[in-house]
Amino acid sequence: MRIAVVGAGALGLYYGALLQKSGEDVHFLLRRDYDAITRQGLKVFSIDGDFALPHVQGYRKPQEIGPVDLVLVGLKTFANDRYAELIPPLVGESTLILTLQNGLGNEEALAELFGRERIVGGVAFLCSNRGEPGEVHHLGAGRIVLGEYLNMDRERVNRLVAMFVKAGVDCRATDDLKRSRWEKLVWNIPFNGLCALLQQTVDMLLAQDACRSLVRDIMLEVITGANAQGLTRPISAGYAESMLEFTDRMGEYKPSMQIDVEEGRQLEIASILRTPLAYGRERGIEMPRVEMLATLLEQKVLLPSRPA
Repeated sequence: MRIAVVGAGALGLYYGALLQKSGEDVHFLLRRDYDAITRQGLKVFSIDGDFALPHVQGYRKPQEIGPVDLVLVGLKTFANDRYAELIPPLVGESTLILTLQNGLGNEEALAELFGRERIVGGVAFLCSNRGEPGEVHHLGAGRIVLGEYLNMDRERVNRLVAMFVKAGVDCRATDDLKRSRWEKLVWNIPFNGLCALLQQTVDMLLAQDACRSLVRDIMLEVITGANAQGLTRPISAGYAESMLEFTDRMGEYKPSMQIDVEEGRQLEIASILRTPLAYGRERGIEMPRVEMLATLLEQKVLLPSRPA
């Protein structure tokens, strides 16, 4: 399959590398890593085994890639206004567009531009960070859940699942993409929000009883918001405890939003916090702790940084 990776950060580089290693024809749209990757290839340091790709097809412009079978979107969601610039040169008559981005609203935005029938959503439970240019570090997990935005042809999703499984990814299909999105938000909202605010890794956060209790309360609040969305089946309160136990096994992991704060980048506040808050409010559900996180993060972005 001819694949274009748009948004070659930690997620895009990791999954794209696995797909290329398994024999797929992968083309990476690159920015900061362009020089390093086109000269020296891509190195993956993974808990499942390190590997290197000496030759990687990297480009600066989507026009240099041309139409593909699959566009894999890994952009940070604050860059979604670039969809209309980066994706059209990659789209042919039968191109599918798969977003593995965080939060809510990505499928809707892509569908408005390219048609609902093309869009597949993916929820990636991945612990990965960027390293030096030309490097990506896989620290844990990696499971993907795939579902159509418009349920019309389950077989094409099954083909994508088979492709990822062949590449060594734990991947499955779902008929309720919305539920999978909210399941990830149960983790993403408290840990991205609190780790970014406190500048603490997940293990430091959970080592404090008061913070662990706050994380659990935020998770339960998100679950309440999720279960008001007309899911095929509700998310149980026990899911929060399973996510806490899952996180206990991560060690010194920095969520993406914490790294973005450290490196002075924009934060994915809209897709991870504000859009879920709006969806909850539409169904009569208020999430005051999530509102608190969103407000504090917005204030953190506005505050001038202190001199070292």
